[in-house]
Amino acid sequence: MVWTALLIAIVGMAIAFLWPAVYRSKATILIEEQEIPTDLVRSAITSFADQRIETIKQQVMSRASLWKIVEQFGLYQSLRKRSPTEEVLQQFVKDIQIEVINVKVVDKRSQTPTQATIAFTLAYDGETPELAQKVTNEITSLFLGANLKTRERHAQQTTAFLKQEAENLNHHIATLEGKLSALKLKADGALPELTQLNMQLLNQADRELIDVDRDQRILEERKLFLEGELATLKPNTPIIAASGERIFDSGERLKALRAQYASASGYLSADHPDIIKMKQELASLERETGTEASGDDVPKRLEGERARLVTLMDQYGIDHPDITRTKQAISALERELKQLTQQPPKPPQFKPENPAYINIQSQLASTVASLQSLQKSKISLKKRAEEMAKRVERLPEVEPEYLDLLRDRENAVRKHQEISSRLMEAQVSEGLEVQHKGERFSLIDPPDLPERPERPNRPVILALACFLALAGGVGAGAAREQLDETIRNSDQLAQVARVAPLAVIPHLPTEDEVTRSVWRRRAVRWAGVGTIVAGVTLSHYLWLPLDVVWFAALRKLGLS
Repeated sequence: MVWTALLIAIVGMAIAFLWPAVYRSKATILIEEQEIPTDLVRSAITSFADQRIETIKQQVMSRASLWKIVEQFGLYQSLRKRSPTEEVLQQFVKDIQIEVINVKVVDKRSQTPTQATIAFTLAYDGETPELAQKVTNEITSLFLGANLKTRERHAQQTTAFLKQEAENLNHHIATLEGKLSALKLKADGALPELTQLNMQLLNQADRELIDVDRDQRILEERKLFLEGELATLKPNTPIIAASGERIFDSGERLKALRAQYASASGYLSADHPDIIKMKQELASLERETGTEASGDDVPKRLEGERARLVTLMDQYGIDHPDITRTKQAISALERELKQLTQQPPKPPQFKPENPAYINIQSQLASTVASLQSLQKSKISLKKRAEEMAKRVERLPEVEPEYLDLLRDRENAVRKHQEISSRLMEAQVSEGLEVQHKGERFSLIDPPDLPERPERPNRPVILALACFLALAGGVGAGAAREQLDETIRNSDQLAQVARVAPLAVIPHLPTEDEVTRSVWRRRAVRWAGVGTIVAGVTLSHYLWLPLDVVWFAALRKLGLS
């Protein structure tokens, strides 16, 4: 029993003291909510905190990142010599512990209890306290940096995506508007929204045509009546004064003066007072009548002068003054007629004098003008009615395509408004993430420098070794006792021989046996004392100092 217990104790102590110490450095990161209320600014990051932690964990604990840390701090030197890179990285991943801290909270929107992630811890198990602290600090920095970069990148990608979608919708809307414009030009007013207007215009054109036809018939009847009235009147009815003499108007006096001037200019010079007087009167009458000198009566006067010359030739001689004057007048009229023939002919002007004739004539001119206006209006109304009718007839051809384009444009505009609203929210959210005002990771407990190893737990191993030593010793003794078939007393002999012994002679130890028994008892005593001393010493160095235990005992007993 003793040897078995000693062997187990020695093995346990060897394990406790020879197992390499592993130190754990741990950091705590708090997940803080965004500073600006979510009712005012909504973040573009919609995933839960534990999901983001797992995502960042996969980014940070990638092969390239982990191997960079291994080479930076020279981790696992012995393992790297005998194992491939994959095993080294697997061991590194095993030595990193990430623990999420959840609490029970009440959801503000649904008022139901739920689990919320408020923080998480990062820890690394290293060979030395300093190395564990450095590696933990590096991993913590990677986590904090990756969270910021991930949030900024996600916000920027969201903004860029929405901006691209808005530009695509703008281009699509412009294309649809171009198609709508081309279709409107092609339809030439035959559009669904103009159907009621076209029908109203068509009905209005029909009503106006009916009115125009009625007015045209009335004006034609009036025209016929006025023409009949005008045919019964003479345009040149003379105007008689109170004395019975006819009153010439300015035009007739102008004609008479022109004849007199042509006759006088034949035998009078241009500087003669009569010629100058006639020129002044002619100019005054032309200004009054608004007409220039006309040559309509020149041929008549020329014929008259020639006839007069023939008459004078029969009565007088060639050298008579009247004949000479007549010849000069004929020469002047011929020169005037020659000048008139070289000028472009002017239309004859007829000016009636009868007031009744003039009144009827003006009414007839007004009626004719009204008829011409009505005819033009009728043509215009017919064209408009035909155009409106064509629009109504072409509507079934244009309506399906037009409605499809209009529906697509309305959907695109509505989608563009929605995307623009979301783009503005995404831009605000991007500013929130760039300025680090959103949800963020805060290091509230930096990586500590471990004072005690995380494993192995030497006191527990030693206590377990002592327990196993005692149990092993007792078990070994019990097993040895069960396997031992030696007869040691009279009862065993009687049981085996099935015959009771006649007498029992007790064992009489020799002097050597007595001496060995005394030494054995002393060895057991000293072994017990050594064991107690060793246990106390180990407790003093590995668990709790003896002075602390002493003062604690005195405090409990009230003797301090």
